[in-house]
Amino acid sequence: MQILHPFVGSVRQYFNEIADPDRYRPDHCPQCEAHQPLSAHGFYSRTLVDVALDGVIRVRRYLCRCCRRTISLLPEFALPYLRFSITVIALFLIARLLGGNTLNAAAVAATLPHMPYQRGQFWVRRFRSERLCAILAALIAAPSAPHFVARALLMLQSIGWVAAHRFLFAHLRLHLLGWPAFLAPDGRLAALRPAAPPA
Repeated sequence: MQILHPFVGSVRQYFNEIADPDRYRPDHCPQCEAHQPLSAHGFYSRTLVDVALDGVIRVRRYLCRCCRRTISLLPEFALPYLRFSITVIALFLIARLLGGNTLNAAAVAATLPHMPYQRGQFWVRRFRSERLCAILAALIAAPSAPHFVARALLMLQSIGWVAAHRFLFAHLRLHLLGWPAFLAPDGRLAALRPAAPPA
């Protein structure tokens, strides 16, 4: 299971912060709710593309001694299952959907001049959700805008993209770009059972 790392800062500062396993150690398991500190359980590596970094970061893991499951502290600037940082995706979406730039020009604005256009189309397609405006209205009043996509972008700019991601993921288990169709809201595979026939 992934939970958000409470660290707030740059990607470079993050590298120094995760060295101490006690600094952000969860005091209970979010899966089984056991109220005892989790054991440090090493790291896993994941790639990240940010404005100032294109490489690998380490993500700290902890182990619950009761349910024997691991919890990963995902840094707030990274999105689950996507290798591009929130900052890069935000720059692209603002340039494309608010600025009206072409896919190529929006990629340049996001410091990704050689990005394939299909990736930009993927981000735009995943971002177009009317639900996002309604959810963000819990944090800020919705501004007037010609359509819900522009309204959501303006709300994200006012709230802050990382702060909005923190709220969506930590409290509602929602992905800023929406979960892919094959993932449930908490990021796991889901299968729905048919309703039982009436007795």
